[in-house]
Amino acid sequence: MSVEITAGPVDIDDDADSEVRAAVVAAESVLSGRFGAAVRLADPERLGGAGRSVVVRVRVASTPFSLPRTLVVKRYPSAVADRDPFAHEAVSHQLLTALPGEDRLTPELVAQDGGQRLVVLEDLGKAPRLAEKLLGPDARAAERGLLSWAHAMGRLHATTAGRDADFDALMRRQGGQCCADPIAVDVHAALAGLPALLAGSLRVGTPPAVLEFAARAVRGFGTSRRRAFSPSTSCPDNHLVTSKGVRFLDFEGGCVRDVVFDAACLRVPFPSCWCPYGLPAGMSEAMVAAWRAEVGSVWPDLDDDAVFLPRLLEAQFLWVWLSTWRGLPGLDLALPSGHRPLDSPPRGTVLASRWVRLRSDAVALGEKHVAAHAEAMISALITRYGPETLELPLYPAFR
Repeated sequence: MSVEITAGPVDIDDDADSEVRAAVVAAESVLSGRFGAAVRLADPERLGGAGRSVVVRVRVASTPFSLPRTLVVKRYPSAVADRDPFAHEAVSHQLLTALPGEDRLTPELVAQDGGQRLVVLEDLGKAPRLAEKLLGPDARAAERGLLSWAHAMGRLHATTAGRDADFDALMRRQGGQCCADPIAVDVHAALAGLPALLAGSLRVGTPPAVLEFAARAVRGFGTSRRRAFSPSTSCPDNHLVTSKGVRFLDFEGGCVRDVVFDAACLRVPFPSCWCPYGLPAGMSEAMVAAWRAEVGSVWPDLDDDAVFLPRLLEAQFLWVWLSTWRGLPGLDLALPSGHRPLDSPPRGTVLASRWVRLRSDAVALGEKHVAAHAEAMISALITRYGPETLELPLYPAFR
């Protein structure tokens, strides 16, 4: 879809804040440089952003080229320490935009610039996010959204299987760390640091058998050949529910990693954030089944429960350990639980629900040491926060 060329430059509204103004001006420069003629943007609408990034929807007001009427601009500040979310975002979009249109489950990359630290993306419109479905009044719409998310994740994995070399080459070209998975870095830190944290904070010991289970899980995911692109985080605010299915947004930690690690986000939904409520009985199992239906043609061994379920439990265990390591120091600080602090359950309740589910799944697979460790954690959380910490309410759509 193209737009008409307007006469003269179009100014950004005077009330646009300085960060938004700077992002729009930078995007105009990048687009004009790419296409070789002036492109003017107007009517910026701030869409939020993680950390200090700026995300803006803009109208293409003047261009001699065929461009969509609106675009989304995402601009990042300078890299912090050893992590550069811009590099992950830009490389992820480069990798995914190269896919055939019918396989693409993400916005198309229109332009990117490392100097300006921004990406210009296709605007997928004002479709509701998965979070809106879950917090809304329609149980069927929420269920369809969750299953669509699971199917979309499976398709994303299936269509990007074996793209390690491509992703790594793009990361090197971008100047980012090769093979860097931010979650994997934190998992190793949790593996090393959580036992002491549990002992000091909750007086819960970590038996050697549990430490070995954790170490074996980390080794297994590090050497796995079932690898594909991962958005890395799973917050329901990062998934648009469109008429064509769920579309993924935000790749600040995008990487290539073991697909079962992502599948565990369906068994314990949204383990990378602190805003989730509970799901109805059987919902997680239905999502995992939807994911398996999409990836079975690429990794047929995942159709075998004897192969898949132990790996899924290991991934689930690592997510629970990671979220405990991240969240336990702040449980007593009354920190906001997510993007909507007023709509979110207490962090202690969210954390306890993850250990409860881990206990149940460990018992089902006969992992008695893991189940006993989960039981000790649950008892410690009840002792500190009371029995109500086990009462995680369902998402509003399912009440």
